[in-house]
Amino acid sequence: MKINLFEKTISMESLLEAWDKFKAGKRRRTDVQIFEKRLEDNLFKLHGELSSKTYRHGPYEKFYIRDPKVRLIHKSSVRDRVVDHTIFKTLNEIFEPTFINESYSSRIGKGTHRGIKSLKEYLIETQKVYGKCFVLKCDVKKFFHSINHNILIYIIQRKVTDLNMIWLIKLLLKSFPIRAQFERERERVKRALSVI
Repeated sequence: MKINLFEKTISMESLLEAWDKFKAGKRRRTDVQIFEKRLEDNLFKLHGELSSKTYRHGPYEKFYIRDPKVRLIHKSSVRDRVVDHTIFKTLNEIFEPTFINESYSSRIGKGTHRGIKSLKEYLIETQKVYGKCFVLKCDVKKFFHSINHNILIYIIQRKVTDLNMIWLIKLLLKSFPIRAQFERERERVKRALSVI
């Protein structure tokens, strides 16, 4: 019998694996310790809510960090981050093989340091052939806040056909409060521009 993607993603085995990945380096944090104290109960409850589709992503805790610029961080609860990890694992298995090798952000075995090392190697090779070369460093402001969810879901559905899995992904996408604020602002600007 073939197990569907959603069932695989929300299985107790997958949730336990997601927990193990999530807790790495975080075991001293109070919220992690509280969740772990009743780990079995918490994971079974989470599995039950996901299975019955009664799971709802909780609110985010907001705080600022400086690294070196000031950034607003939105942190979800431990239980929601376990769900995030299990969704990531499923989607990563599907989409990772489709990414170009030179993409380094938020990928297992990649990251900033590896990207910089690779860039240095490319620069050395390029300078040998062309002499002087330049690098453009840029960032799309509020990139994740401004992603069109309809287009994103369309792209995901080209690879993920399990409707229950799509339900879970949409639930996660809708959970982020800044996105709703961004959408309202974009609609306000559109209306204002249509009057002009």
